[in-house]
Amino acid sequence: MTEPKELPKAYDPQAVEPRWVEEWARNPLRPELNAHKGKGPFTIVIPPPNVTGNLHLGHALDNTIIDTIIRFKRMQGYEALYLPGTDHAGITTQVLVEKELAQEGLSRHDLGREKFLERVWAFKEKNGGAILHQLRRIGASCDWSRERFTMDEGLSRAVRRAFIEYYHQGLAYRGKRIVHWDPVAQTVVSDLEVNVEPTPGKLYTLAYPLEEGGEIQIATVRPETIFADVAIAVNPADERYRHLIGRKARIPLTERYIPIIADEAVLMDFGTGALKITPAHDPTDFEIGQRHNLEMPSVIDLKGCLYGERVPEPFRGLERFEARRRVVEALEEAGHLRDVRDYTIALGYSDRTKAPVEPLLLEQWFVRMKPVAEKVLEGLDKGEMRFVPERWEKVNRDWLENIKDWAIARQLWWGHQIPAWYDEEGNVYVPDPSNPDLDCDQDPRYAHLKLRRDEDVFDTWFSSALWPFSTLGWPDDTEDLRKYYPTDVLVTGYDIIFFWVARMQMSGYHFTGRAPFHTIVLHGLYLDARGQKMSKSKGNGIDPLELIDKYGADACRFAWDYLATGGQDIRHDERRYEQGRNFANKLYNAARFVLMNRQVGLSSAPATPTLADRWMVSRLNRGIAEITEAYEAFDLGRAARLVYELVWSEFCDWYLEAAKPALREGNPATLETLKTTLATLLKLLHPIMPFITSELYEALTGDATQLALQDWPQAGARDLEAEKAFETLQATITATRNLRAELGIPPQQAIEVYLDGPGAALVMENRALFRFLSKAEPSIGSPEKAIAQVTANTTVYLKPEGDLSSFLERQRKRLSELEKQVEQGQKKLANPGFVERADPSVVQAERERLAENQAQLERIRENLARLG
Repeated sequence: MTEPKELPKAYDPQAVEPRWVEEWARNPLRPELNAHKGKGPFTIVIPPPNVTGNLHLGHALDNTIIDTIIRFKRMQGYEALYLPGTDHAGITTQVLVEKELAQEGLSRHDLGREKFLERVWAFKEKNGGAILHQLRRIGASCDWSRERFTMDEGLSRAVRRAFIEYYHQGLAYRGKRIVHWDPVAQTVVSDLEVNVEPTPGKLYTLAYPLEEGGEIQIATVRPETIFADVAIAVNPADERYRHLIGRKARIPLTERYIPIIADEAVLMDFGTGALKITPAHDPTDFEIGQRHNLEMPSVIDLKGCLYGERVPEPFRGLERFEARRRVVEALEEAGHLRDVRDYTIALGYSDRTKAPVEPLLLEQWFVRMKPVAEKVLEGLDKGEMRFVPERWEKVNRDWLENIKDWAIARQLWWGHQIPAWYDEEGNVYVPDPSNPDLDCDQDPRYAHLKLRRDEDVFDTWFSSALWPFSTLGWPDDTEDLRKYYPTDVLVTGYDIIFFWVARMQMSGYHFTGRAPFHTIVLHGLYLDARGQKMSKSKGNGIDPLELIDKYGADACRFAWDYLATGGQDIRHDERRYEQGRNFANKLYNAARFVLMNRQVGLSSAPATPTLADRWMVSRLNRGIAEITEAYEAFDLGRAARLVYELVWSEFCDWYLEAAKPALREGNPATLETLKTTLATLLKLLHPIMPFITSELYEALTGDATQLALQDWPQAGARDLEAEKAFETLQATITATRNLRAELGIPPQQAIEVYLDGPGAALVMENRALFRFLSKAEPSIGSPEKAIAQVTANTTVYLKPEGDLSSFLERQRKRLSELEKQVEQGQKKLANPGFVERADPSVVQAERERLAENQAQLERIRENLARLG
């Protein structure tokens, strides 16, 4: 125990927060600190941000939610592990380094693979990890001694082991399939890394001459791919084309004839109902090509340019979009263009480079996901994992039930190189599971072969999929893996439920036999104030570090937790940050009041709690129960609202004021209630606002053990009698203040009021407190010429003095306004169109507004009647 310290007059987060950032960095809140409490582990692994990234609002929201849960569980006594780390971010990091090289007039090929990787590692050492330092600024209480990186030696071994197991189990295979090719990054990207956006384009109707005369018209958005056509497909049920099935048509601008085939995949209502089949450049065409055993020639290369003998000389080497323009011109000139109309294309863009992806038929490494996904579905059926909010489980299930094989290779140099080797005949060699660390070209069994290693690396998500257990030591049987796996909760945005959540589920069950976590908490996307996604191109991004500089980290954390409700998307609302800052100031001033009164001269009289003391203790016990329940349910928005109301309204606005008379009398019970209540409130608020609560707790108690390691409060019995009595007093005081406001009487001017009803006697018993809080002298009675306010137990009367004409005029004018508002509200709510189509929250707000207006209307009518 140390001496409680004095607090400066005003709260300055920039003077307080850095000290605690340094403390938690220097002495991490490791789970072992709670080992003696016997509650066992509670683990959350960080969604690993890009190693070269910077903090954005999504990171801030995500990690605030995680840290709030971790701090709560730590105070409950669990060995709470918040495991930090970063992702190597294959494409993003390589693109950044290649941009650096380009400024020097170099490419990665000029350096060669080994030198290029040295350059990337140097870039990582220089720029990497900044985001983890930034996360410390928001108070992330990670165990920094356990920091991980997806390219660490241990995690690299895990990636290698996973692939080797997949391969020898027959799940990893090499095959030719349609993949999404990013011509800028020069790599395959997964389906999930392609953003399909509606893009203005054209729909071209082309005439393909029939071999026996006539023509068949085909609509396409990609006329530049006609040179890879191998067939024309029509739906067998389409009577327009049934007579053409089996005939041939010539590809425009060429002398090649292709067959007309029937396939049920053709949509009769799209375009002309006839589809040109280009299996090497379209996934649907590829499937049709497989069914009909068609050849699959390619005419677009890895740079996105037309190439090959099938392409007429004038178009070879043209970039794909320029080629489209030139091909259309040639089609028109040759008389093959029948129609051109505006058309919105669902165009896929690479999430990494924002370039339009190119569907290409390439030989790649894939993993068969169907048998792996079945284990997750079984786990969901058994209730081994749950989603918060619950609705996301169906989304998760639907994707797993319809899962496609995963293209796991990327044509990059930065990343985990695929541990596969090829001999001169193209046969594949993968290390033996019994000795997975031995490269095939070092294996004496293959010494007679000339082997070359696969140059590709794994998709970044392949290593991220192993994160919950690779970070704890898998594939080795480590102490951390045994203790902290499975992890408890995963917190992330719903936008990566397929990218990451589902892949961790599959990897967890497949490699460890257990679910990687029991609860998945999904939050919404952080949008700008207009509901748009934030992006550099739109110029609507907001730097969370600037918000922290302006409002303080606690205020920002309060806003992020407050807004994280029900997994809904979040619109940026500056008012929440202001609310958080005001809340911090309110709490700080309340703490200073308590600290200033701790040395008050105490009476020698028995420590008898006042009604206000009993009420505060009871309300605190109720608050502990409700707030704990909200934290347990991971409903942090509700927890933030509950603790805000308890601190701001009940403790600061009511109890601190109600305690003043007893403090002046030196009542020791009141002083003790003040201190214990404040200490408990700091604990309840700590998970959300750790900096100010830690600072105030230290000042209040002088305890050498910081607040983060204190025990979570336990709810005691409620004093319902005290609650009911004090609520009667509160309502009567509030009614008195309202009457004063209606007559325009200054707050400090003493007035006389009359009380009637079942609660009047109780107020008179607590006359001193009523008089102190309302600045009014109460008497029993119900005078006729008085305005009144009715509460649940008491009617309060105030007799106006002097000329009432101006007051009566204001009341009549307000009466007229309210009558109009009530009429408008009733009409609105009587309209089925509004009630059925509007958002339920809007309808409810309208109902509440109508009820409030009606209540005011009746009160004004009663007052006018009383005053004649």
